Amino acid sequence: MSNTPIADYAILSDCHSAALVSRTGSIDWLCFPRFDRPSTFARLLDRDGGHFSIQPLEVQEISRSYLGPTMVLETIFRTATGRVSLVDALAVGRNQRGHELGTDSPHVLLRRVTCLEGTADIVVEYAPRPEYGLIHPLLAPTEGGITARGGAERLALSAPVEMEIDRSEAKVRISLNRGETIAYALQYRASWEQPPQIWSQNEILGRLEDTIAAWRSWSEIHQSYEGPWEDLIHTSGRVLQALTFQPTGAICAAATTSLPEESGGQRNWDYRYTWVRDASLTLEALWVAACPDEATSFFTYMAGASASQMRRGVDLQIMFGVGGERDLTERELPHLSGWRNSRPVRVGNDAWNQRQLDVYGELLNAAYRLSDQLGELEPTTASFLVDVTEAAAARWEQTDYGLWEQRGEPQHFLYSKLMCWVALDRGIHLADRLGANDRIGSWKEKREEIKDAIHERGWSDGAQAFTQAFGSDDLDAANLMMPIVGFIAADDPRMLATIKATEERLTDGRGLVFRYKSHDGLEGEEGTFLLCTFWLAQVQALAGHIEDARSTFEKAIGYVNDVGLLAEEVEPATGELLGNFPQAFSHIGLVNAAWAIAQAEKGLSPGGSKL
Repeated sequence: MSNTPIADYAILSDCHSAALVSRTGSIDWLCFPRFDRPSTFARLLDRDGGHFSIQPLEVQEISRSYLGPTMVLETIFRTATGRVSLVDALAVGRNQRGHELGTDSPHVLLRRVTCLEGTADIVVEYAPRPEYGLIHPLLAPTEGGITARGGAERLALSAPVEMEIDRSEAKVRISLNRGETIAYALQYRASWEQPPQIWSQNEILGRLEDTIAAWRSWSEIHQSYEGPWEDLIHTSGRVLQALTFQPTGAICAAATTSLPEESGGQRNWDYRYTWVRDASLTLEALWVAACPDEATSFFTYMAGASASQMRRGVDLQIMFGVGGERDLTERELPHLSGWRNSRPVRVGNDAWNQRQLDVYGELLNAAYRLSDQLGELEPTTASFLVDVTEAAAARWEQTDYGLWEQRGEPQHFLYSKLMCWVALDRGIHLADRLGANDRIGSWKEKREEIKDAIHERGWSDGAQAFTQAFGSDDLDAANLMMPIVGFIAADDPRMLATIKATEERLTDGRGLVFRYKSHDGLEGEEGTFLLCTFWLAQVQALAGHIEDARSTFEKAIGYVNDVGLLAEEVEPATGELLGNFPQAFSHIGLVNAAWAIAQAEKGLSPGGSKL
């Protein structure tokens, strides 16, 4: 069983794949060569799932931070005899700067250890376990390191000193004096590719410095926000970039699978894919936290991944593999015990074949928000966006499974209707650029139909709020999005009543917001949802309740870990982070809420107009 708190991890990224490193210096999760490929290390999900740890002995104090505006992590260990620096990174391509970040990432993990003061004894353990821990590879010494073969992977560990090999694990203890530095590099290759190479100490150190420079150059041209919570917003922007698969522009919902919504529970899902919703909202958040120059790549990816579906008249698929794959069939890995015995561990996600009508609106809203950055639309992309708008017009009256991907019966979820309204509204505004001026009249008619239906069937006199589904009295935090997308004014009496109902009946004792409390067809419970808490702060700001907004926001960011990262949820009883990590949705919510509060304090809307 893995028991390390989720908040104890930090993410490394080369914009192809991701690793999680613990506070104690252990790489407990790493998937080469893509976010969604089988893991090389998975101690995150099982004690025997594989790890690569570098840990000083007699540690008394640990602190860590990213090196400036990068995703390169430094951990400082103070021991009984000295002070040690451990710097970790996933290498990006040599001399890549700015927008090129991650273009030719070599699939190499870099680790540098320096004794800063006194002396230190370091223990290094290397236990690769490819294919989610199924494979115990053959380790063999070679000049300058160790090779590993097994299954579809070949690995080469470049090491400064010889390690003792015991079957599928290698270990060594090293003594360092002040000023001494050693370095490791772990390189991946598929079994059919050229074998991975052993790197010299100078090569490792040079590539580490080059990777630091690459991330700094990306931040310099992407991160210009100045204002409240600046450091958190910039960190969130880099996290969203770290979750981006550079070859296609696809954006992962999170770097992990099966970190649970309830400790020991069954609500364990694979989030290493691109949800149309999450990716679209990420691009909007990057408008604040960075500059969305990658927008064109994403919309080209989306058009290629799903355009043929739209033309065949089927639903827009809600999620894809980061390479554009459609079949994400879910399966269980019974050999893994799960984080704190949270079983089953799943890979794949059967939500890929759910109908979720809200994705039309999120996609069109992102295109509208980023229309200047998109420039002149490619004909394929323009045609795709027209098809998406038409689909919203044609299907808004149908039932679906909603944005929360409930596994019960489909319903008339209000949020799904709302986002179909958004799709039509944004389609109307973009019609000239889409070459669709002839459709504006019919789109306006449908937009009004949806608006009337939401006001008539989505409001409950009994609940005194807009509710989860037509005819329901259940609350849903998703309805906080109604003023955020411009459907209704935040200070409209009905919206103010909905905000009040959410504050009073959909929060825990800490003031954090649940998604909903209705039965969703799944066993077990879940924590409060950080994205929903940020939505509450954002809509409070839009309503002019700035002190309330700041209070709600500050409560949510109280759960940011020591390096600025958030998971999906917070456990109501303990306050511990739950869910996959780091979670794009949570960082999106942080960015947008902070921006809305900052603008409201200036008397402006998030778009810059006067409130």
